[in-house]
Amino acid sequence: MRWTLTEKPNPLIVNQLGDALGVDTRIATLLVQRGISTFEEARQFFRPSLNDLHDPYLMKDMDKAVARIEQAVANGERILVFGDYDVDGTTAVSLMSGYLRSFYPNVDTYIPDRYGEGYGVSIAGIDYADDNGCTLIIALDCGIKSPDKVAYANEKGIDFIICDHHRPGDTLPDAVAVLDPKRDDCTYPYDELCGAGVGFKLVQALAANRNQTIMDLLPWLDLVATAIAADIVPITGENRILATFGLDVINTNPRPGIKALIQNVKKKILTISDVVFTIAPRINAAGRISHGNHAVALLTEFDLTQAEEFAAQIETFNTDRKGLDKQITVEALAQIDRNNDHDRKTTVVYQEDWHKGVIGIVASRLIETYYRPTLVFTKSGDKLAASARSVRDFDVYNALEACADCLEQFGGHMYAAGLTLKEEQYENFRNKFEEVVSATIAPELLIPEIRIDEEIDFNDITPKFFRILKQFEPFGPGNMTPVFMTRNVRDTGYGKAIGSDNEHLKLYVKQGDSESYGAIGFGLGKKQDLTCNGGTFDAAYSIEENEWNGEVKLQLRLRDVRCE
Repeated sequence: MRWTLTEKPNPLIVNQLGDALGVDTRIATLLVQRGISTFEEARQFFRPSLNDLHDPYLMKDMDKAVARIEQAVANGERILVFGDYDVDGTTAVSLMSGYLRSFYPNVDTYIPDRYGEGYGVSIAGIDYADDNGCTLIIALDCGIKSPDKVAYANEKGIDFIICDHHRPGDTLPDAVAVLDPKRDDCTYPYDELCGAGVGFKLVQALAANRNQTIMDLLPWLDLVATAIAADIVPITGENRILATFGLDVINTNPRPGIKALIQNVKKKILTISDVVFTIAPRINAAGRISHGNHAVALLTEFDLTQAEEFAAQIETFNTDRKGLDKQITVEALAQIDRNNDHDRKTTVVYQEDWHKGVIGIVASRLIETYYRPTLVFTKSGDKLAASARSVRDFDVYNALEACADCLEQFGGHMYAAGLTLKEEQYENFRNKFEEVVSATIAPELLIPEIRIDEEIDFNDITPKFFRILKQFEPFGPGNMTPVFMTRNVRDTGYGKAIGSDNEHLKLYVKQGDSESYGAIGFGLGKKQDLTCNGGTFDAAYSIEENEWNGEVKLQLRLRDVRCE
């Protein structure tokens, strides 16, 4: 594990910001590190406002999209809302279809089957639209790289509106409107929206036509916040605003489907992290194990009793998913051992009977053991399909692009992608991917990194300091939970390894004459000898609240410990 201390920002800017806000330099430093250097930027950061959302018509083709939907409504056309089977796609479909149905009944939804159709716009989906008299398809979280499918729809007299956030290919689809802030010719001020976020901008534009205000759209933001959390997009700019207000809806008045998912969660206030690890996996499990339609049914259900039945079914899917990804991870690690692939710069594994619905999760699990760009393949029809995951700061999408001659299709982001190829191309691809990554990845990127925001002393952790830190939430990419380093820490004599296999570390630590803090390090049980021998060590940690028997205390969440 390598520790990287973030470079200190310009002290003049830090001091000016600290004076303007009335905060100490440690808080001001954290803000400047996050791109905040003025009082107004800090106001928007600490007090997100729906009034600061951008005008949706700044997005290219928004006027065309709204006009076509209004035309469909005026003419009584049947509209099909199409979306991917993951959390971003199913929440986006639930958002768009639910909003349209609030004033227009002739709306249908379609989620492709992960196994029969695969990712993105499908011929089967277009045929479904044709068979059911749909003359307009609104595609969410997909479509930007489907010019052939859109052309097929055009031949059938079906128009397309695309709401996507993935990188476009060389040719944009010939759709009525292509809403994607990552289009080269789109000057929309914020290009990190998720698929549901782009869908929300279209809803926002439609709402303006109905004399609705942004406050009328608040009830839909629980869906948008869930998508933002699950899709791991930066929680900056508009995403921070949408996530903040969406979390508030989740915590105060969530839709019945989300309420049913979280009713057994013991925490009073859910965070983005809770959405990522509690709500999102369950919504995802529907498309992974059965069909994404189950997720849409749950998220669009108004009756709580019915929603609870849907949620119970999805919980079963999630239990099945956990068993599958655990089993496949064990098999994949064994395959790496058999192939003697320990010294490669990449992990590429394949077994034809691995469940396609969990290979992305398995790829992430493998990175926990072998920290390098990873692809997990399985058989999908007459092709092989894979999920790719990357390590911090390495663009796996670019690496796949360099291997495009081996692939049938691919798409995704810097850190996660999907692809298909012919079985006979597997070994060629495996070798070329290793070659491309070996030539382009910096050696240090293959070592897990802890990025430390600041070095502080325990005496700096005052109630006011933590109170302001809490206002940095919601945390996520672009605004991660601050990580601190403190030197010369020692355990007070109560430290021990805990857990069924002693895999975790529980300490009570001090620095000099400071107050002592409870500290928990998940997965750090092997560091017991280093920390419990009476000597001093350095600690990398974040600060959190721990509630026990009604008493709330500050606790250190250890990321790593070391002796220099």
